[in-house]
Amino acid sequence: MSSQATPEPATSTNTGLLQRLLNAIEWAGNRLPDPAMLFVVALGVTMLVSAFLAPIQFDAIDPRTVERDADGQVVASQSIRVINQLSGPALAAFLARMVKTFVEFPPLGVVLVALLGVGVADQTGFIRAGIRALLNLTPRKLLTPMLLLVAIVSHSAGDTGYVLVIPLGGVIFAAAGRHPLAGIVAAFAGVSGGFSANFLPSSLDPLLQGFTQSAAQIIDPARTVNPLCNWFFTSASCLIIIAVGTWITDRVIEPRLRNVPVDGDDTAAPQSDALSSRERLGLGLGLGAVVLGLILLGLAAAPASSPLRSASGSLTAHGAPMMEAIIALIFLIFLVPGIVYGYAVGSIKNHRDIIKAMSHSMSTMGYYLVMAFAAAQFTYVFRESNLGALVAIEGAVFLQQLNWPAQVTIVGIILLSAAVNLLVGSASAKWAFLGPIFVPMLMQLGISPELTQAAYRIGDSSTNIITPLLPYFPLIVVYAQRYVKSTGIGTLVSLMLPYSICFLVTWTLLLIVYWGLGLPLGLQAGYTYP
Repeated sequence: MSSQATPEPATSTNTGLLQRLLNAIEWAGNRLPDPAMLFVVALGVTMLVSAFLAPIQFDAIDPRTVERDADGQVVASQSIRVINQLSGPALAAFLARMVKTFVEFPPLGVVLVALLGVGVADQTGFIRAGIRALLNLTPRKLLTPMLLLVAIVSHSAGDTGYVLVIPLGGVIFAAAGRHPLAGIVAAFAGVSGGFSANFLPSSLDPLLQGFTQSAAQIIDPARTVNPLCNWFFTSASCLIIIAVGTWITDRVIEPRLRNVPVDGDDTAAPQSDALSSRERLGLGLGLGAVVLGLILLGLAAAPASSPLRSASGSLTAHGAPMMEAIIALIFLIFLVPGIVYGYAVGSIKNHRDIIKAMSHSMSTMGYYLVMAFAAAQFTYVFRESNLGALVAIEGAVFLQQLNWPAQVTIVGIILLSAAVNLLVGSASAKWAFLGPIFVPMLMQLGISPELTQAAYRIGDSSTNIITPLLPYFPLIVVYAQRYVKSTGIGTLVSLMLPYSICFLVTWTLLLIVYWGLGLPLGLQAGYTYP
């Protein structure tokens, strides 16, 4: 697909270079198999490579076999060895465990449970009402930062931001006398470019955590990762995304669009009308239910003898019931207000409507289940073959020899993640591939899995908005064409590039500074391993 026009005239040379770059990315991306099939191919390759490397004796020591005495001196260890996954016993074990491997796949249960609650809140209209209320009450001078904030918060409702917030951004900017394309790209920057920045926990947190924990257990089988291990950092990231996004929108994008005429027909765009009295009542009751629930949770957790505390009395220690219940709490935080709102406005008449809303949420997860099945089998074979441990150990030795500062290594992880994101759009699919390599390798260098995951999230989010391979990218072009008929992929990419570059640079700097100050990344998360 070629760009039909650009908001600001450019030389033919620049247009040609941009178009050739876009065509190259689209060509390469379209020739990659589906992510689910990528896992199947990777599984086969892993089996073949394990059979080839199994007879080879490696000198690197397997850290899982190291035994130390009371003084910390190593008394026993074994070299790392690759296990042939094409041997008879390995294939028999693979087939015997196939169902169990899928059912016990860490991201599977937590994502499905969280989405059960989110589905009710979304289907009843509670989330949409909250978004409309926030945007309609915003003064004109705070319109851009509020739009970005709402776009970021919409991550908690899955794809709601793409189908609601982004088109509403154009409607609201147009109503305020501003260029509607600026509203669309600002909302797109918040929804997709700031995908890993959020004050509220979302389904992405347990999704990535599951892959990170599985990868960490390649080196340390007892290592666990909290689903909210990056929560404090992603909350702080919101401030950067909002501040940088506001500056780019107001100082770069709108001046560029000043002479671009609005010549489209926007009658199909969703309307940002005021909430009805019934909707306001429902929203108030729903939010009241959230506040009441949080108060009750606080009262239950406050006593030193609370059953939500660990044996040591901590609420945030590994294994503490409070931490084990994070996914259940996310489920309830969306489920309860969704039900309350639904009954108040009439979108729920009886319990069957609640079940229907949950069922609708699950019906959208068919593709994820297919991908999760393939990813689970690949992860199992990759772990059992010891290839992940071998790559991690040998990679750590190589990086140690380079003697780069840890900060430089982390920046490299961010840039590599950003580059891979141009060809593979799914955040979970990429991390399922990259996690088993990055996490164990950096653990060998003393960098925690939580810090590695935070670095990946920065790179993954920053380039979402400039790859035409993002599944929602064509939809954003359609939204923009409602206002400017000549909008094409090149137009949108040229508008999103300033956001992408600035997000990548400032977000990376934030992580380095955040790390330097020793601020906590999230719950039960440090910067070093062990």
